[in-house]
Order: sequence, then C-alpha cells, then structure tokens
Amino acid sequence: DVQLVESGGGSVQAGGSLRLSCVASGYLGFKFEAYSVAWFRQYPGKEREGIAAIDYEGSPTYDDSVEGRFTISRDDAKNTMYLQMNSLKFEDTAMYYCAAESSARFPAPLEVLGIMEDLFSWWGQGTQVTVS
Repeated sequence: DVQLVESGGGSVQAGGSLRLSCVASGYLGFKFEAYSVAWFRQYPGKEREGIAAIDYEGSPTYDDSVEGRFTISRDDAKNTMYLQMNSLKFEDTAMYYCAAESSARFPAPLEVLGIMEDLFSWWGQGTQVTVS
C-alpha cells in the first residue's frame, strides 16, 4: 500500500499563489521514484478531474485549464510532490487530491493517456483550496 498526505491548502485572494505538497510513504521497499504522480481537483457534485501529472522521469503534463499557471514537481529524495499554483482564479476553488501509481502499470505515456482518474490507485485525503 501507498499512503499519500496532502498539505498546503487554504484561502487566498484571486491572483495569489499557493503551494500544495503531498508526501508519499509505503512499506519496506517502497520506491517513490518508480511512481507517476498527479494532482486532481473536485468541485462539489462533480467528478475528480486531472489537472497535472509528472512521470517517474520528471516529464510533466497539464490540463489546459491550468497550463502556464500551475507547476507540478517532485523531490524523490523527500518522497514528495508539489503543485505550485500561481495567478489563482475563483474557478480554481475546489478540493485538491494527489494520486500515485506505479509507472510500470501505464501502457503509454501520460501525455498520451491523459490524466485519468482510473489510472491511479493511491489517493490522498484531499486539501481544500478557496479563492475569493
């Protein structure tokens, strides 16, 4: 099993910035560097939507809604992934989740597959971001 714990959510004014973090852990032998990771967000009553992902080689993929404003990154030495969110808009208000999956399970690069919820097995508990 893989455990993911998000932090960094909160309230911010439009135009501001936040950085979300997600720390991963697992049983003996867990190797974070072998996982592709992603950020999703969910609006009330809606499905989770993938907004950013980064594979085990550090190659990022973004949804058009956040391209140019959000940056996903990872620090494998710390088993941590990040989402730097700049130029926040009211419509970025949502619950944000990090997700992880062994890269070996993907039949194609994420940029081809898309940031799909069904691709990821491990999820954090979510952190709320509110933009006013």
